[in-house]
Amino acid sequence: MAYFQHEIRVEVPASTAWDALRDVGNLHRRLVRGFVTDCTFDGETRHLRFANGVAAAERIVAVSDADRRVSWSAISERLSHHHASARIVAEGDKACRVVWTVDLLPDAMAPAIEPMVLAGLQAIRATLESPAAP
Repeated sequence: MAYFQHEIRVEVPASTAWDALRDVGNLHRRLVRGFVTDCTFDGETRHLRFANGVAAAERIVAVSDADRRVSWSAISERLSHHHASARIVAEGDKACRVVWTVDLLPDAMAPAIEPMVLAGLQAIRATLESPAAP
């Protein structure tokens, strides 16, 4: 099973980052502007359109306020298994880390998905650190 984890430091309080991450139906506006261009959420599954044209459906598994963690599973005929999570870890009062973890099958999909995670983390930093961040 392919597994990878990446993280990025963001210069905003953990509470600010968590407020954006936990708003699972508005990540295209509040968390990853420009990376995800559209998102609809029906209360269980979010349907995404990425800037590169890729469409995806993700079932939200859990939103944990106690752990500042959201987990989801991608729904795709190309994946036999996908589970991912993102969590916010405070680093003092004015900064935090976003930790994004993914495990998936088949392994051959990792080279397509891992660069998207890295790009997503950059979009998180850019969105949250932007003076226009909601």
